[in-house]
Amino acid sequence: MAEDQLSRAFTALADPTRRDIVARLSLGDATPGQLAEPFTMSFQAVSKHLKVLEEAGLISRSRDAQRRPCHLETAVLDEMTAWVDRYRRNAEERFRRLDAVLETMDADTRREDEDQQDEGVAST
Repeated sequence: MAEDQLSRAFTALADPTRRDIVARLSLGDATPGQLAEPFTMSFQAVSKHLKVLEEAGLISRSRDAQRRPCHLETAVLDEMTAWVDRYRRNAEERFRRLDAVLETMDADTRREDEDQQDEGVAST
């Protein structure tokens, strides 16, 4: 996926209405009218959201007689997920290394505490 398309997809999903539309389409195809039903905005406003999603490659529209159902393009979501996962894995690896360092430091501190206690017992 080209970087600019990835940016468009993330930008499109920055809007809660468009995320709601994508969530609805994850259940199956729907017409613009069906997608507009739950919103308290004009049909024209919903159509503008659909256009943004379509330009970002997140949805496609087909023609079925008089209907124009919208379809979720999961390949774009898969690309977005892969991009996020790559950075999540990097962050998790850094946290694992940090955990190992902290565990080593904690073990060293416990040994030092035990050594000090042993020295205190020996001097009494």
